[in-house]
Amino acid sequence: MEILEKVAYMKGLAEGLGMDGKSKEGKLLKVMMDILDDIALELQDIREEQSDLEEGLDAVSDDLSDVETFIYELEGGEDGEDGEEEDDEDGEVYQTTCPNCDEEIFFDETILADGSVLCPNCGEKLEFDLEDLSGCGGCCGACGEAPDEDEEDAEEGED
Repeated sequence: MEILEKVAYMKGLAEGLGMDGKSKEGKLLKVMMDILDDIALELQDIREEQSDLEEGLDAVSDDLSDVETFIYELEGGEDGEDGEEEDDEDGEVYQTTCPNCDEEIFFDETILADGSVLCPNCGEKLEFDLEDLSGCGGCCGACGEAPDEDEEDAEEGED
């Protein structure tokens, strides 16, 4: 039996017992039953709204699942099977610190080749001078050249 039904039963019971609504006790009980009736109606409304919210949340969850599946399928098509990224042996990841906000910024060779990157935290434009890297012999791999054998031999001779 629902709360609203119980309150209706209590009202019917009070009428059946011939409760006098003009006495002090009768007036008090009538007000209490009206309050219980209002509470039961409000509770019923809340339950209906909760049910509507649950249905809406389920719909959003289903939509999000579809979006995740779509995104992982795109990544899976580019990176490898099962949407997991493969280690790119040729691709380097570089890191710098923004002098404006001290945010660490990570970027790849394509950004390095562009010569600049915007800090995602403060929007500061960071520029890279790649002229110092040209002709370096590829010791760090940033210029894309293989290390010169002479440099490797010279470094080994220093030890």
